[in-house]
Amino acid sequence: MSFGPPVISHQVVGYPTHPAPSVSDRQPVRPPTRAEAEAAAQRPVVAAAPRWGWRALVAFLAGGALAASGFAVAQLADDDETLTATPVGSTATSITTSIAGSPPDLDTAEPVAFVAALLGPSVVQIETDLGTGSGVIYAEGRILTNHHVIENASQVRVRLSDGRTLAAEIVGSDPRTDIAVISAGEGRGLPVAALALDNPPEVGELTIAIGSPFQLQQTVTSGIVSAVNRPIFNGRGYNAMVQTDAAINPGNSGGALANRAGEVIGLNTAIQTDGLSNTNAGIGFAVPITTAVHVAERIVSGESLDEGFLGVLGGPADNDQVGVQIETVTDGSAAQDAGIQVGDLVVSVDGAPVTVFQELAGLIQTSFPGEQIDLVLIRDGQTLTLTVTLGER
Repeated sequence: MSFGPPVISHQVVGYPTHPAPSVSDRQPVRPPTRAEAEAAAQRPVVAAAPRWGWRALVAFLAGGALAASGFAVAQLADDDETLTATPVGSTATSITTSIAGSPPDLDTAEPVAFVAALLGPSVVQIETDLGTGSGVIYAEGRILTNHHVIENASQVRVRLSDGRTLAAEIVGSDPRTDIAVISAGEGRGLPVAALALDNPPEVGELTIAIGSPFQLQQTVTSGIVSAVNRPIFNGRGYNAMVQTDAAINPGNSGGALANRAGEVIGLNTAIQTDGLSNTNAGIGFAVPITTAVHVAERIVSGESLDEGFLGVLGGPADNDQVGVQIETVTDGSAAQDAGIQVGDLVVSVDGAPVTVFQELAGLIQTSFPGEQIDLVLIRDGQTLTLTVTLGER
């Protein structure tokens, strides 16, 4: 069974090897009810993103075609619903961007072939007693994957690109961002992937996905970045995701989404379907590598994974303006402390534009208490930049 990307219709896509747990037993697979989605969108924490129901994880699970293992898929439940999907170790000093393989010259090689040769050795297949998924070696002995790939697993093994298998242990995971860290032991000389921590993805650029869909290890597909900062609901909150049309299927969960330079830009996590299928329909979602590494660092260091709290509710802008109009500011919240007022029009968060409340929520709900964000807003025709220190819910 394989762990696949969460589906935005949300269907679990995995390869079965044992009876799969019921949907009710696996939280990431259960689609939220309309009431739950609406309630999440109204949370005064930060903001909410478009609502999609979690119908499936794109992962291969033990026990059935729709078992939950390592990849979730998302799909629009109703035309009037907004999108929701599932989103995401190590210390900064432990992260390395050393080249994993010995690929051909970038200037002369086919770009996808170049990335496959360069990055392939750093992408592993994760095998648990519940199913299979994918992972990326991001630091010495440490592997990034999705929470839903290893959730409830009692045994974890890692299959390397050369066919070797290693015993692994779970370091920790965060269901809210769907990120997990596992360890295969240090000192083995495992190839470490290059990470695009300072090279954010751009709409239209080439993407290459590497993973183990349907337990087919080292499968390579390509496409483009279809959107960035796409707010996706994962049953627990909203996450800003990278959208791609590269083929992603059950078992791809936790695998690499890379740029043409062979740098990992995200972890493949979910796909959107029509609700009748749990396989690729050309719309997939990846947790940005910056989010994944940020969460991983906190997991490894034992820091709190509680979400940051802004304390606002908002809606569409008035008078043909673009942004999120603040409608409510919670007393004693980070927003109030920073001077945010009802009527303010928020237009960006840390440089990322926001046009709907869900985008604001997706960008904030992957942050943590005590962290700072820069909000650009318009008040009475003037543009202001406020630095906000996020609080706790």
